Amino acid sequence: MATQMFEGRGHAAVYQKYRFAPGKELRQTILSYLQEKKAIPAELAVDVGCGSGQGTHFLGEHFKKVVGTDISEAQIQEAKDTSCMPNISYLVCPAEELPFQDASVDVLTSFTAAHWFDVERFMREAERVVKPGGCVAISTYTVDMSLRYGDCSEKLTQVFRECWDKILKYSHNRLKYVLDNYKDIFEALLFPDKKRITDIYDQIPMTVEGVIGYMESASPYQTFKKNDPKTATSLLQETKKRMLETMGVSSHETPVEFWVRHVCVLGCK
Repeated sequence: MATQMFEGRGHAAVYQKYRFAPGKELRQTILSYLQEKKAIPAELAVDVGCGSGQGTHFLGEHFKKVVGTDISEAQIQEAKDTSCMPNISYLVCPAEELPFQDASVDVLTSFTAAHWFDVERFMREAERVVKPGGCVAISTYTVDMSLRYGDCSEKLTQVFRECWDKILKYSHNRLKYVLDNYKDIFEALLFPDKKRITDIYDQIPMTVEGVIGYMESASPYQTFKKNDPKTATSLLQETKKRMLETMGVSSHETPVEFWVRHVCVLGCK
């Protein structure tokens, strides 16, 4: 069964506020593959583990009908409460039990979620619901982020990573899928025509507040906060202070460049 880590309304609200949509390079990688495989234009795209809908919105621009699914009622409620295109809808269901008929889905995606699924069961479900000639795009960003701001980028990244490393000590063991660049997820995909790309880099527009909020939204931080709320809270407060001092600014709304690396598993049935 899927591992459920994003259940509470408070966590879902932070997730909706601070999680970013798929970056330009990742979007282009996926769209180029779908065009190459003649999978677009298409009728139905399903975004599995959609959270509060950041990736689902991207799909809404390219497909006639898009359905986002997630096991968390709180996440789906956040998604429904966020304005979106009329061709997008949301359902609460496990990734391993999708409420779609056999061979009915043109494109199935999952953004930064597949490592929480029961991977083998999810892959069997993908094999069942995707049409012949249909495609999957399963991606995640990795944990090796960096920050850029003027001539203090290296120091700023060091401040961020010192905090991030402390948070990652509370990671669930399923982070192993991310750390091995989705190699196991790629091998589990049942489609014969498949490939894995591990070097997609995107610059995500952020602010200092946004970077701190992103770390707060991460499941290891939520575990840390549950175990030791005072230390967890003070860590983020201190990190924000150090970031502002390093940058020589006072506003937490100061823009920074947040660089992430994506891994993407692509397959055509």
